[in-house]
Amino acid sequence: MTAFKTLDDIGDVTGKKVLVRVDLNVPMNDGAVSDATRIQAAMPTIRELSDKGAIVLLLAHFGRPKGAKNPTQSLSLVMGGVEDVLGHSVMFIPEAVGEGAKAGIAVLAAGDVAVLENTRFYPGEEKNDPAFADGLAEIGDLYVNDAFSAAHRAHGSTEGIAHRLPAYAGRAMEAELKALDAALGNPAHPVAAVVGGAKVSSKIDVLRHLVGKVDHLIIGGGMANTFLAARGVECRQVAVRA
Repeated sequence: MTAFKTLDDIGDVTGKKVLVRVDLNVPMNDGAVSDATRIQAAMPTIRELSDKGAIVLLLAHFGRPKGAKNPTQSLSLVMGGVEDVLGHSVMFIPEAVGEGAKAGIAVLAAGDVAVLENTRFYPGEEKNDPAFADGLAEIGDLYVNDAFSAAHRAHGSTEGIAHRLPAYAGRAMEAELKALDAALGNPAHPVAAVVGGAKVSSKIDVLRHLVGKVDHLIIGGGMANTFLAARGVECRQVAVRA
């Protein structure tokens, strides 16, 4: 596996603006976060940087707003969940780039944590537009990626910005990469991989890669129906009554 830098390599972050890509795309119920697992996964990185005096700026997406602002997919909706897990107040900045973002960041002090608005409100995010990545880089000093679940997408906040600021893996990302290396980098054979999910389109590249790495590839979830249908197997939905 290619060597990567972690928080152990980041040095003194006191007073530095650290952009941290996290996964806040959490399920909601009646206006509240119903499952905070993804928020909890990011907490070791957030707390470590905050305790070391960084100004922690959280970048994330929420839903699929398709490059347009949508109040029903604003990250302001998840703020309660972030504060509950972190245990103290967190500032919300209603912009992710530009003068609005800079103005919000300007009032933060060392150790403060803020959530910037949904990166997918900007068309340049999913297009990995260099101008959008430049805009993100303008508001930070360092970049940390701790969103393993979004790292397979070459977006402005996951790939573009990593070429513009000193970049590091957060603690959750570090753990995932080490686990992947142990399983696929130089594993003891035979090796089997189990891949689930509903959408083949978002996983086909991963499946193609795995075919050359493992001895057995097991496909489950809704995605399995697509492969069965391709082989001519009729798939019927069966209702189960309690």
